[in-house]
Amino acid sequence: MYKYDQYDQQLVEQRVAQFREQTERYLAGTLSEEEYLPLRLQNGLYVQRYAPMLRIAVPYGLMSSAQLRMLATISRRYDKGYAHITTRTNVQLNWPEIKDVPDILAQLASVQMHAIQTSGNCIRNTTTDQFAGVARDEVVDPRPWCEIIRQWSTFHPEFLRLPRKFKIAVNGCAQDRAAIEVHDIGIEALKNAQGELGFKILVGGGLGRTPIIGSVINEFLPWPHLLSYLEAVLRVYNRFGRRDNKYKARIKILVKALTPEGFAEKVAAEWQHLKDGPITLTEQEVARVSAHFVDPAYLPLNDEAELLAQQFTEHPGFQRWYSRNVTAHKKPGYVAVTLSLKKTGIAPGDITADQLDAVAELADRYSFSEVRNTHEQNMVLADVEQRQLFALWQELKRLGFATPNIGLLTDIICCPGGDFCALANAKSIPIAEAIQQRFADLDYLFDIGDLDLNISGCMNACGHHHVGNIGILGVDKKGAEFYQVSIGGESGRHAKLGKILGPSFAQEDMPDVINKLIDVYLEQRTEEERFIDTYQRIGLSPFKERVYASAD
Repeated sequence: MYKYDQYDQQLVEQRVAQFREQTERYLAGTLSEEEYLPLRLQNGLYVQRYAPMLRIAVPYGLMSSAQLRMLATISRRYDKGYAHITTRTNVQLNWPEIKDVPDILAQLASVQMHAIQTSGNCIRNTTTDQFAGVARDEVVDPRPWCEIIRQWSTFHPEFLRLPRKFKIAVNGCAQDRAAIEVHDIGIEALKNAQGELGFKILVGGGLGRTPIIGSVINEFLPWPHLLSYLEAVLRVYNRFGRRDNKYKARIKILVKALTPEGFAEKVAAEWQHLKDGPITLTEQEVARVSAHFVDPAYLPLNDEAELLAQQFTEHPGFQRWYSRNVTAHKKPGYVAVTLSLKKTGIAPGDITADQLDAVAELADRYSFSEVRNTHEQNMVLADVEQRQLFALWQELKRLGFATPNIGLLTDIICCPGGDFCALANAKSIPIAEAIQQRFADLDYLFDIGDLDLNISGCMNACGHHHVGNIGILGVDKKGAEFYQVSIGGESGRHAKLGKILGPSFAQEDMPDVINKLIDVYLEQRTEEERFIDTYQRIGLSPFKERVYASAD
C-alpha cells in the first residue's frame, strides 16, 4: 500500500496543528460557529443529531494492521468503543467530543491517516473494487491510478470550494464492483486493440434527490492524459455548476442541462489548454506510484481442491460460508475472504474496538498485514492461503465475522439514519435489523440467492437505495416515520435505478412487505434466475399487486 514520504507527512501534520489552533479559538469563543463551520468540515468533522461525527479517510478502502490498531485505540479513548464503515470505504466515529478531535487527528497522522476532504464541497475519497490487485477478471490494477488521483486532488486549490461534493470511482475489472456509473466521474481502465492502456470516462452519475446514470463522454482517453482531462471536467463544472441552489448543484444536473454531448464539448475545449501540459503523466511517475502496489511475497502454492472438498464434507457450515464469503484469487493457492459486518443485531457496518484489534491480528497472520473496506460496508482479507482457510473461518466465527451472507438479502447496505444523522427523515438501523431477523433462516436465505437490499434514511441516499434490487427510503409523513420501497435497481455494469412500488409503509409493516416481494420472486422465477432477473422479466406489476392486495 502507499506509504507517505516526508512531504506527505509534513502536510498532514501541519494540517493537524492548524486545526488544533482553530479549535482552541472556537472553544475559547474567539471564533464564531459560522467561522468554524467550514474549518471543521475541511477536517471531516460534522455535528450530527446527538453528537459530533468524525469521518476518517481510507483511500480506496486500503488499511494496514497498524492503522486498524490505531483506530481501535482511538475509538476506546475518544468514542464509545466502536467505529462505522461507510459506503465510501471510510471510517466514522459517531461520538467524539470537539475538544478531542485535534488529538485524534494527531494520533491518526502518526499512522499516516487523516480526515482531509472527507466532507465539504470538494473531491472526496476515490473508491475502487475491494478485490483490486487480486481479482481474476482484472484488466489493470486500479489502485495506482486511485492514488495518483488522490495526490492530484488533495488540497487542489481550484477544487476546494466546488458547487457541491464530488465523487470519483475507478474500475479495472471485467465486472464493475466500483459502481462507476453512479459517480460524478466514473473511470474504467481498458486496453485498445493494440494493447495500449486508456480510460473510458463517464460523468454525471449520482444518487440523492435526483438519481441519474452517468454518461460516457470519452470512450478511450490515453493514460498520460488522465489528470489533465479530469482537471478539464472539474473546471467546466466549477465554472458552470449552479451555486444558487444546493439541490441543483451536483454535476449531474449540469450534464443534464447541457446534454452529455454539450458537456463533452466544453470539456474538450477546456482540455486544449491543459493537454500535454505540466500535469501530463509520465511513465516515471506512474512507475513511482505503482511501486507501492507490487505483489506481496506470495508462496508458490497449488490450489487445495482436495483438502477443501474433505473439509466441506466434514463441516457443511464451512462449505456454506465458503460459497458466499470467499472469492477466487489471481494466484494459485490463495483466496480473498470477506468478513461480514452484517450479523443480526449489529448495525450494518459497525465494528467494535476489540474487533478492530482482532482483524489487525488476522491481517498480520493471514493476509500480509493489510485489510480492505468495501462499499457494501464489509471488510476483506485479500491474500489468504487456501490451506489456512479453515483455521481462519473458525476464528471468524468466534469474532462474529463469519455470517455466510455476502451478496444475500441480509447483507444490507444501510446508512446510520435517524439514530444519528440530523438530515434523516427516519431510522434505518431498526429496519435493517427487523428484516435480518425475519430472514434469519440460512436455508431460506440461500434459497432466495443473490439480492441487494439497500436502506437510506433520507433522499441524500447514503445507503444507495436507488440501486438496490430492493431499495428502502425513509420519508416523513405528517411527522411520522414511513418507508418508500423501490425495486429493480442495480449498481454494477449497466446500472439501473429502481422504480417506486407505490405508497409508503409504516415501520412495523416492512418485514411483511419484503416477505411478499420475496414470495412473488420465488413463485415466478425460472431456474438460475436471480431476483433482479425475474423482476426484469415480469416487471413491477406482480410485485405491486401482491404487496398492496391486503390493503384494498
